[in-house]
Amino acid sequence: MGKLVGFWYLLAAVALTIVWFVVAQIVDLPIIPSPIRVVENLADIFMQYIAIHSLYSLWRIVAGLLLAIAVGLPMGVLMGYFPKTDKFLAPVVYLTYPVPKIALLPILMLLFGVGDLSKVFMIFLIIVFQVVVAVRDGIRAIPKETFYPLYSLGASFKDIFFEVLWPASLPKFITAIRVALATAISVLFFTETFGTQYGMGYFIMDAWLRVNYLEMYSGIVVLSLLGLVLFTTIDFIEKYACDWQYKN
Repeated sequence: MGKLVGFWYLLAAVALTIVWFVVAQIVDLPIIPSPIRVVENLADIFMQYIAIHSLYSLWRIVAGLLLAIAVGLPMGVLMGYFPKTDKFLAPVVYLTYPVPKIALLPILMLLFGVGDLSKVFMIFLIIVFQVVVAVRDGIRAIPKETFYPLYSLGASFKDIFFEVLWPASLPKFITAIRVALATAISVLFFTETFGTQYGMGYFIMDAWLRVNYLEMYSGIVVLSLLGLVLFTTIDFIEKYACDWQYKN
């Protein structure tokens, strides 16, 4: 199964590269260089220039993601399992969730500075609300009758969480992370153009301002591969954490 999935990824990459090559030949302008030249340039400059930028972007995304899980998961569980908690917190979530998170960037920069902390918190704000809502809805969808046998056997909240709540909410939880991560990467690109000299957003925009299209496209390719690594990692975790979904 893994080899088959890898084959389709490879096939998609080849198809996109062929399309890119054809367009580059038709347009024949420096703004769309050939993928062959871009790959050659990427091989030449990756270790010296791009590697450090990709690591900075990766750790910002992972730090924001872990922080969102640490806050959003228990909050979603409490809202889903305890109706009174949901009545209290739901208005707060619904009032703040629709606010475009990128609009909060100036505030975060004033509070946390223009360094890494504001960028991590931006990623956190993008992901945390989707985690909260997904986990809460996953738990609320569990029939009430599911809990009665556990109550009669004297199960603690810890037992109920690990035996019922967590397995039931896990698929929606992972889906929410997958969806939010795409937005997080896009917003991270924007935030990395402010107050930093490291990150893929900075590298790509700097190359664009220097009219170095080979480096710009090299950065775009690396950013795409970075997203691919994150998404395939989530797919891998889902496959083994929610293995019952793949048994049929």
